[in-house]
Amino acid sequence: MTPSSLERTLTELDHIRLVNLLQRQDAAARLPTGPGPIGELLDAAQVVPSRAVAPDVVTMYSQLLLRDPKTDARSQLTLCYPADAEPAQGFVSVLSPVGRALLGLRVGETACWTTPDGRSHAAEIVALLFQPEASGDYTL
Repeated sequence: MTPSSLERTLTELDHIRLVNLLQRQDAAARLPTGPGPIGELLDAAQVVPSRAVAPDVVTMYSQLLLRDPKTDARSQLTLCYPADAEPAQGFVSVLSPVGRALLGLRVGETACWTTPDGRSHAAEIVALLFQPEASGDYTL
């Protein structure tokens, strides 16, 4: 299965918040920016109630353990909204290339993305160390 054909699952709350975030950004820019990659993801994703999302799905504020398939190096990150992003601390924006690539995937799947400088990257989702919904938090 190619990365672009991977089915994405989003919670209703994550979906609503991301749609609103994109609308605010478009309004702030005062330009019609079109759906873009995150908009396309939102349009194509399967949306489920927060209480019904599987515990192996990457949702907002999930903490992930990733493995680079080329080097076998492991890293941790937390997927967050742009206002909370601190890449040096492992908080990665959902609007970044890696954030978009991870959102809605499941443990065992491989995310692929291209950085702004044109380099291609991939990471396997080894584990979800924390998922808000699996912990009973449906409002994060």
